[in-house]
Amino acid sequence: MANNTASTGLKVALGIALALFIGTGIYTSTLYKEKKQNEQQLTQEKNDVLTDLNTMAAKYDVALSETQVTNQNLVEARDRIQDLIDSLKVSETNVRNLGRYYNKYNALKTEMDALLTENDRLKVENMQLATTLDSTNVRYEESRMFNDSLLIQNTALADVVEKAAVLNAVNLKGFGVIQRNNGKLIPTERAKRSDKIRVCFTVTKNRLVLSGDKEFYVQVIDPSSNILGADEQVKFGEQVLNYSLISKFNYENGNLDICEFIDAKEDEKFESGLYQINVFNANELISSTEFSLK
Repeated sequence: MANNTASTGLKVALGIALALFIGTGIYTSTLYKEKKQNEQQLTQEKNDVLTDLNTMAAKYDVALSETQVTNQNLVEARDRIQDLIDSLKVSETNVRNLGRYYNKYNALKTEMDALLTENDRLKVENMQLATTLDSTNVRYEESRMFNDSLLIQNTALADVVEKAAVLNAVNLKGFGVIQRNNGKLIPTERAKRSDKIRVCFTVTKNRLVLSGDKEFYVQVIDPSSNILGADEQVKFGEQVLNYSLISKFNYENGNLDICEFIDAKEDEKFESGLYQINVFNANELISSTEFSLK
């Protein structure tokens, strides 16, 4: 009887021990699974934080690539994110560390939102400023082109006015005259009887010419191509003009009739033949005619 009781107690003890062993194994297995699950979760959360940090860094890179002038605040903020990424990669994966990195991540995200908002505002202002500058440059270029065109027109007009503001001679005539002792002049076509050659012309009115003392150069050429009268020279740049006389007169903004005289050379008579008369305003020929003496 005692043996049966002892045997029963042993069986009970073995059952309890087995139950405790099995329970301990199950508990240990459960703890191990929970640890693995926690480690996997922490690793995933760490990777999520790294992904978010890399996304933030990429946003800073995009913002910096869109700015023509380097924004130092963005550069420094991106560097802080990169430092946190490098630190998180090598850190031990546990709840305490991950919590600390979460806090840093949130602080950097808040900073990024503020910096990017400010950067967007600055981009808009810069675009508006660029548009204003472009508009100003367009208006300036249009104004410059208009002024250049106006200058060209004014220069052309000035050239036209300068060319138009000259006196001219019309009704140019030449003929021989006999001079009586009393000063009376009698026209003649005979060379031998001519004492002088009379040259007459009319200075025409020109509103563009100021009144005052003026002068024309008169050139009389005989049939032998000799220049009669003073036969002197005047230079205009490289051009030389031989003239018979200088006709000086006072111009008063109206038509003016002028006559000049050319004497024959001493102890000589005028030749028979064709004579040519030219009138110059400076070096510009303004009138020309011919006449004959028999």
